[in-house]
Amino acid sequence: MQLGLRGGFSNYQGDLQEKRLSLRQAKPAISLGLRYDLSSRFTARLFLTYSKLAAADSNNTQPKLVERNLSFQTKLWDGELGLQFHFRDLNDYWWTPYVFAGIGVFNYKPYTLNNLDNKVYLQPLGTEGQGFIPGEEPYRLTQLSLPVGIGAEYALNEDMRIGIEMGYRILFTDYLDDVSGRYVDQATLLANRGQEAVDLAYRGSDVYPVAGDKRGNEFNNDAYYFVQLTFTIRPFVDWYARTSGFASFKKNKKVGCPATRQNR
Repeated sequence: MQLGLRGGFSNYQGDLQEKRLSLRQAKPAISLGLRYDLSSRFTARLFLTYSKLAAADSNNTQPKLVERNLSFQTKLWDGELGLQFHFRDLNDYWWTPYVFAGIGVFNYKPYTLNNLDNKVYLQPLGTEGQGFIPGEEPYRLTQLSLPVGIGAEYALNEDMRIGIEMGYRILFTDYLDDVSGRYVDQATLLANRGQEAVDLAYRGSDVYPVAGDKRGNEFNNDAYYFVQLTFTIRPFVDWYARTSGFASFKKNKKVGCPATRQNR
């Protein structure tokens, strides 16, 4: 069993950011987890990550997006259970690239700041008619995800590794930023959710858009990703059965012994 620590940044992909990959609105991210070597190539992994996500139309360049003037922020809790595959056997090499995939769950609660700089949570406002337009249900704040990613790690010694990893989350929602489809009728939104919902559904200087006008891209779900440095340590050593590497499934082999590695 190994203890894993990751630190780096997170970023968001969605309707409030033009570029799919960008560092402009990145936020710090930290992860803590456990790993267990099933074999020399396969590792089971369990991680919990805390971070934030944010984006604003004011950082875009397209005039229509800038005029829309929407923004969001959210705290993010992300849990993942997955399987990691190493392309090289750390019994024989100092380092290896790897890929991983699994299943995850995340919790978020998008909010924005109103004109008085007060925090307003967006999901209860039903800015696109959720909860009062037939067929539009409020989006869930805890949902499943599909974590996938790539990385590389280097063995410092028998019990410690360092590396770098990019983990991408495939989501099943387009409401990470509270923006997805089309504007609802202004009067209907006002009657059902009040003036604040109207004010935050469209924050441009022009007249409120006509019902049915495009507000976001409803055909592409949102996503987010992490880029992090990794540190893994084996805190509990089974001394009587120990080999010299993490993949200690072969008790009669000294994994990554110096004699093997000197020629690598």
